[in-house]
Amino acid sequence: MTDRGLLDLMIIHIPGLKAPEQSTLCGRFNGEDDLVKLSRGDLEEILGRPLRRFVPPEELRLLAERDEKAARLRGIRWVSLASAAYPPLLRELSDPPVLIFYRGTLPDGEKAMAAMVGTRRPRGAALRAAFEIGRDLGRRGISVVSGLALGIDAASHRGNLEGGGRTYAVLGSGVDEVYPSSNRPLARRILETGGGILSEYPPGTSPRSWHFPARNRIISVLARETLIVEAPAKSGALITACFARKQGRVLWVSAAGLASEGTARLAEDGAGIIYSASGMMQGWGMDAAIEETGEAGGNSIGKDLAASLARELTIG
Repeated sequence: MTDRGLLDLMIIHIPGLKAPEQSTLCGRFNGEDDLVKLSRGDLEEILGRPLRRFVPPEELRLLAERDEKAARLRGIRWVSLASAAYPPLLRELSDPPVLIFYRGTLPDGEKAMAAMVGTRRPRGAALRAAFEIGRDLGRRGISVVSGLALGIDAASHRGNLEGGGRTYAVLGSGVDEVYPSSNRPLARRILETGGGILSEYPPGTSPRSWHFPARNRIISVLARETLIVEAPAKSGALITACFARKQGRVLWVSAAGLASEGTARLAEDGAGIIYSASGMMQGWGMDAAIEETGEAGGNSIGKDLAASLARELTIG
């Protein structure tokens, strides 16, 4: 619990509020007692509109106490928009989450980080590219943020871990509800190596289809550069690309994913095309040369990927 008590946990349980309205309440009050004494009329006056549903503040407090207990038992922490510890890049959103729940560490806004996302059903070349680029970024101390989904996301995380990077996953569920469950060993590796798992949803929240587009805005805003490795015509990765452009991020696509319609369309619309991690690193003014360990090319990638998967099976 913070010095604001349960206030922010209570705010996120007020039904029907948009993120900017939650932010308004977050900035207006200093503690839960300020919210508990409000009537429905008081709240509607502050928001400037009627509420379709009103939950009494005491009921909100019970919901917040449930979240606080679950977080404490499961080793989950949270940071409020009102806190100086709130990730600074998230403040660039027009609708920043009032709370970010996390396990492990929060991203360091002073360090370079790349967003990497793509389809859950990638072609082999794109899957290898995701792993290789994530790995080579890790070797240069650049963290990867992605969504812990199957396919490109998971390969990007694994590659970054293989390269010694700290990787971060943003979920469309509570941080205690890793989805898909087959990626739980990968989630453990992320935490064991100093990275973090983040979500705007409280503990116990199951994945919902509408959560994933919302979480994509967080993935893109946490990085100055976003790479879409491979995306079909209706891929959720295209939503991340849209957010990245609106947020003024540099948008890249991988040459290995250009056979997919969505990736090709992004390139036609002006996204840069990269063949390796060097393109992204040059954007940060870094030396593109990577010190290789082991054999070069596809054999090296295959051995790294096989070793990574073997470790995860052992952990799981």
